Amino acid sequence: MQSRKTDVQAYSQVFLSSKNYDSKKIYAKRRLSLMKKLDSFCVFAGMPVEPGGEEAFVQTWTRFVQDPAFLYMTGVNQAGCFLVLDPRKSSTTLFVPKKDPFKEFWNGKRLGFVDGENVVSRLTGIDDVRPVDDLWPFVESLAAAYSNGKAAVDHAFAFFYEKFKGDHNEKFMLKMKSVLRRHKMKVNSCADMHFEDRLVLEPERIGDAHMAQEITDEAFRALLPAMKNMKTERDVALYLNYEMQRRGDGDLAFPTIIAGGKNACCLHYVKNDEPLRDGELVLFDFGVRFGTLHSDISRTIPVNGKFDPLQKMLYEIVLESAKVYQRVVRPGVSLKEIGMICWEFIMMELDRRLVKGAKGSFKLLYEKRPHGVSHFIGEHIHEGAPGSRSLDVVLKPGMLISCEPGLYGDFSATIDGVRYRESIGIRIEDDLLITKSGFENISEHIPRTVEDIEALMR
Repeated sequence: MQSRKTDVQAYSQVFLSSKNYDSKKIYAKRRLSLMKKLDSFCVFAGMPVEPGGEEAFVQTWTRFVQDPAFLYMTGVNQAGCFLVLDPRKSSTTLFVPKKDPFKEFWNGKRLGFVDGENVVSRLTGIDDVRPVDDLWPFVESLAAAYSNGKAAVDHAFAFFYEKFKGDHNEKFMLKMKSVLRRHKMKVNSCADMHFEDRLVLEPERIGDAHMAQEITDEAFRALLPAMKNMKTERDVALYLNYEMQRRGDGDLAFPTIIAGGKNACCLHYVKNDEPLRDGELVLFDFGVRFGTLHSDISRTIPVNGKFDPLQKMLYEIVLESAKVYQRVVRPGVSLKEIGMICWEFIMMELDRRLVKGAKGSFKLLYEKRPHGVSHFIGEHIHEGAPGSRSLDVVLKPGMLISCEPGLYGDFSATIDGVRYRESIGIRIEDDLLITKSGFENISEHIPRTVEDIEALMR
């Protein structure tokens, strides 16, 4: 019994499981759900190699990240693995590399095939585990079976994106296509069926999402009164990352963005090393991964703890635009059809409050909108199909989306006889869980109003 517990801990970052629920049952349920939609066998390819596989020194510095589709179906966070679903037999086969003790000497435990050993099956809950060298003969045997007889079909499935080219999924699909051609079969994508399930979170994953929010909230609240001691973007990033990671069970959701002053006008600013300047704003984009879910939060605060009148005006325009947008967030609509509402509100209020009300002017760094106001959140921080981000998908209860209006450009105004002029980037991002009647803002408790931020920074 003790050895089994040790195995789970030793493979903790290779097979992702939770202490709060039976992860193996959830992965099995997902595989069964997809198989019920399939009329032929289906193959998922994990990432083929670890980062730095060709340039050895890179491997020392780069963390492995599994393909989210493969991770969602298996929990296996390791390179060189494949999954095959056979709906006629309701069976699952996992292919893993052969055990390599020398590689494990360097890089730690890996799932590996060993004749007569059931460690991989016990960890993953998949009974049929085979060496990866057997993959293509196995696919050939399935192709022969599915392409003949009364129930013959002319296709098999693989996970790949029809409109996204050049990734490992497309390369695997092309290889599979050449193999199936011998059986007069084609390869269809199962991506749409996969996302139909994946975008709706199970109760267990919703629990993970709530926990990620709590961790993020506690970390942000710890940071705000400590800001007076921060001199650079790096100081802030290190402090915030530590506060998030020490409370979590894994890693950050993505590299934290800390962008002071005009740096906040770069949407994916990654330098995080410039000095913070008194009187400027600093934009935070941060989050943590808990279990297999993420938080994705943006806040914008004054470096010195006090918004000046121009900053406050612009900040409250962005904050109110989120409320306007959220009025139409509900099941039955797609993100695409409601995506311009907050941007139209921001432009209207800039004209009303800034230009007419404060004799001001502005020059934005974009036309109409700087970025999408929402994306799905799930196994991937920007969930959904690459390129489209599944924005045409109709919202359903259990889906988790971001709400992140922003404003980026050069602004000036005269307020109470004082002229203000500044390059400003503002983003305020919350995470919304779609419910039967609308949504729940699960990050509502993370400080966002001018009053709350200034009070906490005091």
